[in-house]
Amino acid sequence: MERATAFKGLVFEPFAEQDVIICTPIMKRAFDADTKIHTEQSEGGPPGYVNGEFLRNWYMHKDAMPYKISKDGWPCGALSLWIRDDSVNFLGNIFIDPELQDQGFGMIIWDFIEKTYPDTIKWQTETPAFSRRNHHFYVNKLGFKIVSIKNPKNDVGARTFFMEKEMVG
Repeated sequence: MERATAFKGLVFEPFAEQDVIICTPIMKRAFDADTKIHTEQSEGGPPGYVNGEFLRNWYMHKDAMPYKISKDGWPCGALSLWIRDDSVNFLGNIFIDPELQDQGFGMIIWDFIEKTYPDTIKWQTETPAFSRRNHHFYVNKLGFKIVSIKNPKNDVGARTFFMEKEMVG
């Protein structure tokens, strides 16, 4: 992975151990904002999102391709990808500071991903069932399709949608 790549006003650089401390508060704000929008709870996210454990486990994993995202010299989010030998790749997650959401940065991030990994045959991801804003982004903006639901009989907090996007060309 190269050092840093400027792309349409954002800078993508390899996620490093010191970025756990920098990005954990951004991740907490992003996940809490999403939870507040879609549930009656004021906080919520995956296990370890509050204390950096999630980022240490998944972004520092030897098989992950994680990036810290900055705008105007300030860290504003991150993304984690799993690039596989069979070119069926997995988007672990994307998060961006709530102050920058709904300004087109998600599309810029996705465009960066597709241009950086052009040999991808299919992208896969999953997202909480309650997060309608994520569904809109993945399905309506990016062209993913919901292919299955994990834990369909559990409460909405445990239910997740598994999505795929077939790449054409």
